[in-house]
Amino acid sequence: MIFQLEHSINQRINLPENFGVELYVKREDRIHPFISGNKYRKLKYNLQEAGRLEYKTLLTFGGAYSNHIAAVAAAGKAFGFNTIGVVRGEELQSKINENVTLRFAQNEGMQFKFVSREAYRDKTSESFLNDLKNEFGSFYTIPEGGTNTFAVKGCEEILSEEDKTFDVICCAVGTGGTISGLINASYGNQQILGFPALKGDFLKEDISKFVAKGNWKLITDYHFGGYAKINQALIGFINSFKIENDIPLDPVYTGKMMYGIYNLIENGYFSKGSKILAIHTGGLQGITGMNATLKKKKLPLIQ
Repeated sequence: MIFQLEHSINQRINLPENFGVELYVKREDRIHPFISGNKYRKLKYNLQEAGRLEYKTLLTFGGAYSNHIAAVAAAGKAFGFNTIGVVRGEELQSKINENVTLRFAQNEGMQFKFVSREAYRDKTSESFLNDLKNEFGSFYTIPEGGTNTFAVKGCEEILSEEDKTFDVICCAVGTGGTISGLINASYGNQQILGFPALKGDFLKEDISKFVAKGNWKLITDYHFGGYAKINQALIGFINSFKIENDIPLDPVYTGKMMYGIYNLIENGYFSKGSKILAIHTGGLQGITGMNATLKKKKLPLIQ
């Protein structure tokens, strides 16, 4: 599973000189138009394993605007797998055409199973998975968000030899797979900072299952109220950042991470002369869905 498209480059960000640090963005969003960023990294070895075990179908889980659902659907089509998406929210079954993510996944060949939010909470239980097997037959299971040992292995490949020069590596955190891979692959005295998009302390335990190093920390002040929560300050930052650097950010993950990094820089969190690398984990397909919500709330749109 290799895409011969644009290479993931490190792009320098325009910062005022008085900030006293250098900031770069690793453009993982440029790997592939639909299977981009950490989704490509997480799926790479999972698809290889599914192929090795001779599975024909991939089954995974996600919400209404899930980057993961869209990426699995696109990857399945590209590499010859059938795909099934177990989607949280029975009401979405009649709204596929109104939902850009689900419509895209369906056009890529994904079959959906819509379940109630209550039932979705039990998605990892043996009985739930057995019911799915009875309904759909044999399939290779990829967890929600894609995080497992194969995903972490793929995310370990985000950092390259040239990234040794960075003092701090930053990434957004959803299920913990990406930051786990970065921690495992980190060099020397590098510090890894994660910016969770969700509220709660459960991520520390999840990440600790995959890593042995202690050079990481979660910065929990920039979730903006919780998953997919957003306000005008964040929208304004995302739009200004795109104008100044020609880099789009998504509002759920990378926008919050970059907002947090800027805030930390402005408040002197990083040592003078630090070189900081922020990982762009993609997720740009979610902007359209977020803008539909913002339009209903009569808030500014993400450009």
